[in-house]
Amino acid sequence: MFIERINFARSFPCNTFNLQTMIMHKLFFIFSLFTALQTTAGTADTTSIYSNAMHKSFNCVIVKPDSYANKKSSFETVYLLHGHGGYYSNWISQVPQLKKYADDYQIIIVCPEGKSASWYFDSPVIDSMQFETYISKEVPAYIDAHYNTIKNKNARAITGLSMGGHGALFLAFRHPDLFSACGSMSGAFIINLIAPDKRYGIQTILGDSSNFQRYLDYNIMKEMENYPKDSLAIIIDCGNEDFIIEMSRMVHKKMLQLKIPHDYIERPGKHEWNYWRKALPYQLLFFRNYFDSKKVIK
Repeated sequence: MFIERINFARSFPCNTFNLQTMIMHKLFFIFSLFTALQTTAGTADTTSIYSNAMHKSFNCVIVKPDSYANKKSSFETVYLLHGHGGYYSNWISQVPQLKKYADDYQIIIVCPEGKSASWYFDSPVIDSMQFETYISKEVPAYIDAHYNTIKNKNARAITGLSMGGHGALFLAFRHPDLFSACGSMSGAFIINLIAPDKRYGIQTILGDSSNFQRYLDYNIMKEMENYPKDSLAIIIDCGNEDFIIEMSRMVHKKMLQLKIPHDYIERPGKHEWNYWRKALPYQLLFFRNYFDSKKVIK
């Protein structure tokens, strides 16, 4: 750049004003181009969604692609669940690229509230914790009523991290009429192994773990045995340094035994946001390819 400016000045030694004007025009063009590129990202709304099951409203982030503004198209929806100790805005605060991803994959991304330790169950012991009903029925009903979504299960996927990875598979297997694709990142799947540690709140949600049958009933390992006849598209990934990777391996192994088609990935990484930031685009691409394969009429 320094050499270019010297040559330019030598070519027009008496016109310093023109030199300054040209430089300013170049800087303005670069700034305008950068601004234009930035505006191609999606937009994020925060709304409140009421639960009839729990008689309470919870916040939810909805990320829309930039093309949503023309109001002429309908979009597939990916529900993105947070992990234990998290809340609805975790994903957008930790991964602001969600706006870009919504635009890249032309999808609506919904990040609902799952409380810090709901495990996305309808609790049999706490009436105010009915998050299976909320996430699988009430939130999608609200989103479909208020946003330009494709109202078809083949245009609806669900995924999440850790507790949310467990929740995504658990809900998809139990509600294949609502979700046709699901995923997990670092899934905290085997709740009977997690429950003895009271920090994770499973005994609070399901009751004392001495009720062995209940812990079997609320378990993805059992739900897999009810694999829906019209199938689910499934992607599971986990970092090979993750302290709960064996849970993903157990689910993968059982799916192989049951001949349930799925994509399974292990990559370098731990149980942390650095891994989940890298994992999410792969999951969204998986869902985008799945949606395209179904060719749902918009």
